[in-house]
Amino acid sequence: MVGRAISNFTGITQNVIAHRLMGKWTPDTTTFDELVLQERSDDNLSHPYPFCLAYQIDVPLESLGTPAEWQAEWKWDGIRGQIIKRGGQFFVWSRGEELVTDKFPELAELQAVLPDGVVLDGEIMPYKDGQIMSFNVLQTRIGRKNLTKKILADAPAAFFAYDIIEYEGQDIREKPLAERRAILEGLLKEVNHPNFIQSPTVEFSSWDELTEKRKLSRSLQSEGLMLKQKSSTYEVGRKKGHWWKWKVDPYSIDAVLIYAQAGHGRRANLYTDYTFALWQGELLVPFAKAYSGLTDKEIEQVDAIIKKTTKEKFGPVRSVTPTLVFELGFEGINISTRHKSGVAVRFPRILRWRQDKEVEDANTLEDLKALITAP
Repeated sequence: MVGRAISNFTGITQNVIAHRLMGKWTPDTTTFDELVLQERSDDNLSHPYPFCLAYQIDVPLESLGTPAEWQAEWKWDGIRGQIIKRGGQFFVWSRGEELVTDKFPELAELQAVLPDGVVLDGEIMPYKDGQIMSFNVLQTRIGRKNLTKKILADAPAAFFAYDIIEYEGQDIREKPLAERRAILEGLLKEVNHPNFIQSPTVEFSSWDELTEKRKLSRSLQSEGLMLKQKSSTYEVGRKKGHWWKWKVDPYSIDAVLIYAQAGHGRRANLYTDYTFALWQGELLVPFAKAYSGLTDKEIEQVDAIIKKTTKEKFGPVRSVTPTLVFELGFEGINISTRHKSGVAVRFPRILRWRQDKEVEDANTLEDLKALITAP
């Protein structure tokens, strides 16, 4: 938030501001002009490229043409990032434009082995003993200022490279994917570091074969598949038709709304942020929050019910008499000692309002935990 505010105030891009705020400085020894406004020779060295993003596939696979025109990869559940080595300096950026070099010392080891003038696009993944671990493992170290030896040992990270977008100091985004991939493969063989891994392609000769292989996604800690046209260039942002994401269907559970909070902006007068619970015996135990998935009309209807059924107010939050059941979808689920429910779900959102169900018919915590071992 500070970086964004300074960027808005000065007109300097946010990724430059983020880089300038890094390092050892104090307000006692550094002025604002020195820290933020003065140009530095190494600013351009740190700049990441805008990420190329994919659309969720919404067309029949057969309409894409022949399988030979496409590259399939697993869609990993980690932190999308770029690794940069320029001018002997090394930077790791997240897709959220956060400089995270110091948060992943395992990746900093690559500074010594990567050639100069390289920018890599990939996924920061929890990886140990040749096995990908769940995203929940990576979450244990996100946001921590002090990375202890135990944390690094329990949740080690590696970089799974998808693409190479700068090589020998040249921007190669206009080269076709197949050519960039060949360059990446050569670089991986040259570097040969255990924390630098090529994200594997999924071999297939027919769309039916790929459909079957997609069913393995969750067993591999993957969210599904990526489909990339071999002739595609590396675009800025989303450009429909060249890159598709084909995610597996979400987990789902029927839950009860027990708390609500007002939204923001044009929805500040409506209750749009909800806390949901599941049954444990005769108690409703909260397990997830969600605020997306309803239509404007449904939000207004739910808002009216919340205001009529409010039991207590806690600042901006209202507790309500349990009367509403919703089907929630989410991408992942793990055991968690940090949550009262004992589980943590990833990317929860509302799939539909179950007006056909009574509160008593909602799912239990045991139902939710059973999904952890479901295929």
